[in-house]
Amino acid sequence: MSAVCGGPARTLRVPGRHGYAAEFSPYLPGRLACATAQHYGIAGCGTLLILDPDESGLRLFRSFDWNDGLFDVTWSENNEHVLITCSGDGSLQLWDTAKAAGPLQVYKEHTQEVYSVDWSQTRGEQLVVSGSWDQTVKLWDPTVGKSLCTFRGHESIIYSTIWSPHIPGCFASASGDQTLRIWDVKAAGVRIVIPAHQAEILSCDWCKYSENLLVTGAVDCSLRGWDLRNVRQPVFELLGHTYAIRRVKFSPFHASVLASCSYDFTVRDVAMMYYINGLNQPCIPRILELFKA
Repeated sequence: MSAVCGGPARTLRVPGRHGYAAEFSPYLPGRLACATAQHYGIAGCGTLLILDPDESGLRLFRSFDWNDGLFDVTWSENNEHVLITCSGDGSLQLWDTAKAAGPLQVYKEHTQEVYSVDWSQTRGEQLVVSGSWDQTVKLWDPTVGKSLCTFRGHESIIYSTIWSPHIPGCFASASGDQTLRIWDVKAAGVRIVIPAHQAEILSCDWCKYSENLLVTGAVDCSLRGWDLRNVRQPVFELLGHTYAIRRVKFSPFHASVLASCSYDFTVRDVAMMYYINGLNQPCIPRILELFKA
């Protein structure tokens, strides 16, 4: 596997494990956490891999095993060694990479698979949000042994939960019920419900440069952008994938760039030049096929 725009890809193969999520450390350049599962998450256990770059590619710094598949991972925003994973047994696990032992703490309240976990990045908050197949979102303070609040409203599996990088106490969730929802922790309820697709929504993300702009990716193979000031219709729609879109992310460095990965075995980079420049015209995407199996 190689990247069109960046030279050879760094690769580390771990037999018997399939990757579900990867997150770079906000503290150590190049350090990567990867949540994995056996048998594509259908059965078996999971492993959290902590990887560092070296001259030959990627080096395994440390690994932690769990008795069920791990589906997502998020780094602490106040401790470079701490992160949280979520798994198929309905639990979250708090890990310390400085210790070669089991989890520091396990939070078990969800009744089905936990598919998404995210640590708040807004100043003054140390909160974690998790989304589950049990159709609930839970709010956590990692220093407390139980959830602070449970959010209900989705009518199907919750695939994605992610904090706003701009608005304290605000997060978004995407679900198999075809809606994108915006929640307010202070009000303990939903602020906005957006019927974003006529298909299951598998992923959502906030623009790092606009507090009102989000993107969704769905089983209908489309990406749609949403401006929270007017959600009657998407501000852009991007087509090109031929199978469901599994994950979508805005660039942290460029306001007009996002990336998507799909079950069609491609990762695509999109530059949304028209909308971001404020012209409010239909987006004409520049799509680069970066990886292909």
